[in-house]
Amino acid sequence: MNEQTGLLPDAAQSEKIARPIAPSLEKRRLRSFAVMMVIDAALLHLAFASASLIYLGVWASANNMLAAQTLLPVFFTIALYNGSYGGKALGDWIFASKRALTALLVSTALINFLAFYTKSNAEFSRVSVTLGLILSAIAIVAFRRVLMIFIDRFWNGRTTNELVIDDGGPSFATERGETIAASDYALDPTSHDPFMFDRLGKLLQNQDKVVVSTPRERREHWAFLLKSAGVHGEIVSQPAHDLGAMGVHHYDAQDRTTLIVSNGPLKLRSRISKRLFDTAIVGAALLVLSPLLLLVAMLIKLEDGGPVFFVQRRMGRGNTFFNMFKFRSMKVDKNDAEGARSTGREDDRITRIGAFIRKTSIDELPQLINVLKGDMSIVGPRPHALGSRANNKFFWEVDAQYWRRHCLKPGLTGLAQVRGHRGATEKESDLTDRLQSDLEYIAGWSLRRDIEIVFKTLLVLRHDNAY
Repeated sequence: MNEQTGLLPDAAQSEKIARPIAPSLEKRRLRSFAVMMVIDAALLHLAFASASLIYLGVWASANNMLAAQTLLPVFFTIALYNGSYGGKALGDWIFASKRALTALLVSTALINFLAFYTKSNAEFSRVSVTLGLILSAIAIVAFRRVLMIFIDRFWNGRTTNELVIDDGGPSFATERGETIAASDYALDPTSHDPFMFDRLGKLLQNQDKVVVSTPRERREHWAFLLKSAGVHGEIVSQPAHDLGAMGVHHYDAQDRTTLIVSNGPLKLRSRISKRLFDTAIVGAALLVLSPLLLLVAMLIKLEDGGPVFFVQRRMGRGNTFFNMFKFRSMKVDKNDAEGARSTGREDDRITRIGAFIRKTSIDELPQLINVLKGDMSIVGPRPHALGSRANNKFFWEVDAQYWRRHCLKPGLTGLAQVRGHRGATEKESDLTDRLQSDLEYIAGWSLRRDIEIVFKTLLVLRHDNAY
């Protein structure tokens, strides 16, 4: 252990990876989905307009265009839920075509069912509408084939990132992904060193699939790491019950089988809704609280002339480090950068204004900046300082499940906080109570629960354990 920092001696190696090894392709996928929806809408309208011209001799008759406009929102609703605009649809045009045609067929049946009961389907030409549907189906399938040609030519067929980690197991190749050796990055699945977790987290950042090939005796450890990282993880072959496997994937070209041992806790739609919720809350909060933030900053500066903010390295999503902002509540010469000493009552390090802002949780408000940056969320497991201890043990030494709480972004508040689990962690139960709440929150995430936690937080901003 490093005597100066109180942490495990791997900080220098952690700097080996300054950034993720693969660019994020999520924006590329989102843009592709948006383009697909726009073109599908245009093709549907064009097909019904053409059908009107072919059968009725009139380009874009009013009834045909009304049929297209009525069909479109129902088609989009079904298509969004059946995977027509999902990741697999960008990599397999046959799959994409089948899903889109299913959405078109189901939406047509629903609209026809409603039109029958409202006695409005007699107003439409059955032949013209049917021809419009046939032309729509042909156009949608053709578009997906053209899109696949575009992706293969200009993106080298790459819409997802795949990483293979070779840790001495059976050989495993990836066509469009990347393969690294665990030894090159000092990745040891049996270690509980936070700097090793940070290195691994940076390697896994932006990866859509991670496959690990490792000897049998290390597979359970790798399964735990992948679950903690919050990624889609697979391990080449192993008895399912040992690893808590969620499924099996067979790679025909290599005659290899992997066990799916982890999935990210939130799918794309959930991540988008959570991010929109965060952005809306932060925008409103910064607008309303700006006078208070300026006043507190001024009082901190006037008290001793020191810096307004206290910046501390914390563990974030994927077990990677980030710099968290707080209003400085301690004396400049007694700031605890690593959080090795928990704050207690009558703590001699706390300034006068610091005691008040800690008691009222105002010191946490600068983390709104972290939420805006994307390091944190409004609701999630609270991030801890690396040197934090319970009963003189690092948190991960108390319970190895501690690492699993980092598969989601850390939050300004969380389920543990509204249940009263705040303040110093003097006993091991102080940590395990919080951990249990954090894992429960991750397992049962919903936007509704986030909203409930925000409202409950307003009732516990001032708390006896906040000091």
